[in-house]
Amino acid sequence: MKKIFFAALLVTSSFANINNITSFEADFLQKITDDKGVKITYEGHIMVSKPIYALWKYTKPIKKSVYIVPYKIIVIEPEIEQVLIKRIGNDFNFFEILKNAKKITKNKYLAKFKNKEYILKIKGSNLESISYKDELENDVIIEFNNQKENKEIPLEAYKPHIPKDFDIVTE
Repeated sequence: MKKIFFAALLVTSSFANINNITSFEADFLQKITDDKGVKITYEGHIMVSKPIYALWKYTKPIKKSVYIVPYKIIVIEPEIEQVLIKRIGNDFNFFEILKNAKKITKNKYLAKFKNKEYILKIKGSNLESISYKDELENDVIIEFNNQKENKEIPLEAYKPHIPKDFDIVTE
């Protein structure tokens, strides 16, 4: 769950205009590799808006929607007809991480946050990928395609629609 949250907190596009970015939308490919070299790959679409709204729509290998709104994360898993609602703190500032990222090569930036390091790769003015080690020491890389920034995304897009017959688990 935390790896989804961290990933959602790191999405944006251009460092040149970081203070002007208000939203980001893209298709993504998320690859997670454990310490034994076992890989799992997810595909989907993401939308993020200031200050801390995100929607990850996973399409492969399973369908799942992850909503991040202030102080909450809501995960809707249709295949098991379950919703997880978890309270989160406000100690993650996505845009502050990017604003403080330091350039280490022409197209690569290093961001440090909460004792973790994130490598952000830029192609042109687009965020191409984010990589980091999650809390289980898995290598995570998220690659983005079809990026759009500062597109108006209504806050209604971040309101989850929970089917009435789904089980709700609150943590």
